[in-house]
Amino acid sequence: MRIRSAAVLVTALLALAPAATAVASGHPAPEKGLLLTVSGAEGTWIRGVGLVCSPPVGGGHPEATAACADLTWARGNFDALPGDPHLCTKEYDPVTATADGTWRGQPVHWKKSFGNACMLDAATGPVFRF
Repeated sequence: MRIRSAAVLVTALLALAPAATAVASGHPAPEKGLLLTVSGAEGTWIRGVGLVCSPPVGGGHPEATAACADLTWARGNFDALPGDPHLCTKEYDPVTATADGTWRGQPVHWKKSFGNACMLDAATGPVFRF
């Protein structure tokens, strides 16, 4: 079971490698839309997904419609997302969220760390639910 899980993780990371290289090199990851990532403490793990909010909505994000609605409400400002306020434990298991690409033609480069995944979810709602 662990070997299969590791193989799935390696495959996912290899699929994201071109986009991660683009972000690291300072270029917007996608030409249209956003590359959203969430990573664990000290980069121990990472997952990512594309989000496109101009028709057609999608890009691989499982909650694209809700995520785009929240981004529209916040006018593309990730720090102003309405989130999904709920109580979280104070367990310290930090995660870092990033958004790179374009929002309505404007470049986006956003990065923020949270005390744990619950705090990320409470602050950003469906945007980083993938």
